[in-house]
Amino acid sequence: MTYRTTRQWTLALAGGIAMIGALSATSPALLASPHPGATPAFPTHHFWDDLNLEAMPGDAWERLRENLAWQERRHDARVQHWIEHYRANPGNVVEIIERARPWMAWITEQVERRGLPGEVSLIPFIESSYDPHARSHRGAAGLWQFMPGTADALGLRRQGGYDGRLDVIAATNAALDYIELQAEQWYEGDIELSLAAYNAGAGTVNRARHAALARGEAGEYWQLQLPNETMQYLPKLNAIAAIIDDPDAYGVALPEIDDAPAFAKVPVNRPIELSQLARVTGVDASELSALNPGLTNGSANPSTVEVVLVPVEQEQVVLAELSAPAPQAPAGDSQYLVQRGDSLSAIAARHSISVAELRQHNGLRGDTIQVGQTLEIPRRSLAAR
Repeated sequence: MTYRTTRQWTLALAGGIAMIGALSATSPALLASPHPGATPAFPTHHFWDDLNLEAMPGDAWERLRENLAWQERRHDARVQHWIEHYRANPGNVVEIIERARPWMAWITEQVERRGLPGEVSLIPFIESSYDPHARSHRGAAGLWQFMPGTADALGLRRQGGYDGRLDVIAATNAALDYIELQAEQWYEGDIELSLAAYNAGAGTVNRARHAALARGEAGEYWQLQLPNETMQYLPKLNAIAAIIDDPDAYGVALPEIDDAPAFAKVPVNRPIELSQLARVTGVDASELSALNPGLTNGSANPSTVEVVLVPVEQEQVVLAELSAPAPQAPAGDSQYLVQRGDSLSAIAARHSISVAELRQHNGLRGDTIQVGQTLEIPRRSLAAR
């Protein structure tokens, strides 16, 4: 097993944090008893279906299958129960997997690079139904369902219109770091026990393990007495892995996904409004928004994030736009970068101009401004000083 160590000084802070706020269910439709002929719980069309991506060699599912490591678990009665549960409503399974389209190849690649079992790539199926915006009633958020305290300990920042829990790149790296660190710290590299701790917390798993050993039983996940949610966690994961490994056997038609990320990373070297970037480059605004769920106010600032994600086939046009010199303010004008706590009236007062003038000069229809937004300050305010 390959372990990453570059962030362990941060991850050590998280060793004792219980991730009890993680969502254990995929969706209400999958938790409930399936009804034949039921309408799928998710939209049947996604803008990813319309992307004219250049064909890439390889298939994401084949790559994932090559890395599956727990096939023998499929004979467990708990796994068989969930296989039957999922196969009874294959439309819901496919709809959830459709949400993974932009992320599946990249997540699989990260899991493979670390030498982790391929099943780990499917944890977001169990945690969030592959919805980066998913939030639980307990406060967990994102594809990997991080609680605020755990996210803080792992360095997933929440500030300035940015939530690292919703940032798929940052949250995936943090989740895999955390899983590896717990396995190394508590379980002699046992990833199954680490995943149980990911769901229930290390304290809960360690107590169950010690109790099992005291009874003379094995301390492996499948022999432990854990909360029901955690007892079902790995069976769900292994069940969906079994279906993906042989979809024809279970009557599931997996969507085709290329074995290459659907997005590219573009450096952020100046404040960027996603809506404006979409206008000047022709990139669909909904695609930019979907690829950057961590940018909660629709803007990126170099003080907050290093990159924005864009559809891979439009990387060059976006790079060209962001590499061009920033527009210069008219002679005599100045620029102001909106900070946390700013209001339009406060900025106007600071520069000795009226709110109406500031609003008109920047084409604002109301008084709403966002952190990281650049405002032009009219030259009159400079002369008045």
